[in-house]
Amino acid sequence: MIKQITAAALLAVTSFAASAAEPSYYVGGDVTSSKSDDLNHKTGFGAFAGYQFDETFAVEAGVRHLGKWDLGGSDLKVNQLSISGLASFPVADKFAVYGRLGYNRISTKFEGENEHKNKALYGVGVSYAITKEVVARVEWQRPMSDSHIISAGVAYHF
Repeated sequence: MIKQITAAALLAVTSFAASAAEPSYYVGGDVTSSKSDDLNHKTGFGAFAGYQFDETFAVEAGVRHLGKWDLGGSDLKVNQLSISGLASFPVADKFAVYGRLGYNRISTKFEGENEHKNKALYGVGVSYAITKEVVARVEWQRPMSDSHIISAGVAYHF
């Protein structure tokens, strides 16, 4: 019985190690649609860089321009800086779903005044490996309690 348990454990560890992705750095960009309770949708863009430890966990930093709104003749500009952990779960050959949990800094500029808010960040997404190096993804994020971001992007793994 002990030999069978040991053999099963060795087989499980070996198969996990063989299926795990090699660690890699990656960079990417995305297009976003931002919405808050008080403002309509705006299109923005962003860039991100990360380190993927294995096929299930990565750490990522990003910067985004979330939009520019005209409020009575004055512009409101909103930007985001973030750092977060991503937990990914393969669901098919090239598809995976992932969750994001992290920290972000939302910067607003209105009539020459700058304001910064530091908040928790969470989100969910789906990714598709086009090739071993190129991954497409779509994600929903909640950077603040009164807003959300939907993004579509591409990452390149080194």
